[in-house]
Formats: sequence, structure tokens, C-alpha cells
Amino acid sequence: MPKTPPEPLFIAPLPTPLGPAQIVFDAGGVLRAFDWDSHQERMDRLLARHYGPVGLTPAAAPKALADPFAAYFDGAVEALKTIAWTTGGTGFQQAVWRALCEIPAGVTWSYGQLAAHIGAPRAVRAVGLANGANPVGLVVPCHRVIGANGTLTGYGGGLDRKRWLLAHEGAAFRRAG
Repeated sequence: MPKTPPEPLFIAPLPTPLGPAQIVFDAGGVLRAFDWDSHQERMDRLLARHYGPVGLTPAAAPKALADPFAAYFDGAVEALKTIAWTTGGTGFQQAVWRALCEIPAGVTWSYGQLAAHIGAPRAVRAVGLANGANPVGLVVPCHRVIGANGTLTGYGGGLDRKRWLLAHEGAAFRRAG
């Protein structure tokens, strides 16, 4: 996959109940990245990994992106499915990210379930790495993957946000400790 974006990329702030976030999108309004302001460095690193050096032009969020995010946080937990997204990544990563989109809101899978779902049941660690390299988190719902014992595991936005997102969606999980 080419290391340069096919067109300019834009960045817009996105207010959320969990703190400010940012979305990156192309000229067609297709989402390229989502992350929390507190994780700007992570988003920059993932964008560079997928597209090479990028310059982001500040812009207003397109309605086709802003409205589904607002609806999601207002309780319409399936609203993010309407967002068009694309990103770079290996074929394996793309398979993991497509599979993540099959996990319904309110449901969690373990890393083992996710690996089995893509036909690679022994690739649990690789699935975890792909999950962590997801640049369009929330829309590609990496937060819906938890430990095999039902406890929360890592999340790029922090475990407090993961806990909130899963509770917001009505998902069951065990609270550690």
C-alpha cells in the first residue's frame, strides 16, 4: 500500500463526554484517524506508519462524521456504523479491523475469539498487535476486545475510557480487583 495519502488530509476537533478528541479525514470526508487529544502523539505515529509524513490542515468536521459521533455519545450506539473509513495497514491488520466491525455494540470478544473469527486461532498476539495499531478506533471498535477471563485489557485511549465506552454500549465485563 502506498505511503502517501491520495489527497490532502484534514483534522477537526471532536468534543466527547470523555474529553476532546480529533478526527482526521480526506477531501471526500472519509475518516482516516480518530484519537483523543491526550493521545495526539499516538495518532501522529499511526498516521505516519500508514501514509508517511503527513501535513494536517485544520477544518470543520464534515456532517457525515460529526453527526454519527454525536448520535453515538447521545446513546445511539450503532450510529458509528454509518461512517466511511479507510486506512493503510497490512492484509492481516485489515482483516482484524474488518472483523472488529462485526462485533455489535454491547458485545465483547476475547482476543482468542477474534483470532478464531479471522481463521487464525493461533495468532492471538498478532491480533492484539493489530488491534493496538488501529488508527480509527471507536469506529473500528477495538474497545470491544477484552481478556479471555472477561476483564478489561489495554486500550489506546486508557482503561477508564474503555470502561465508559463498554458501559455506554451495555456490554458485560469483569471489573478487576
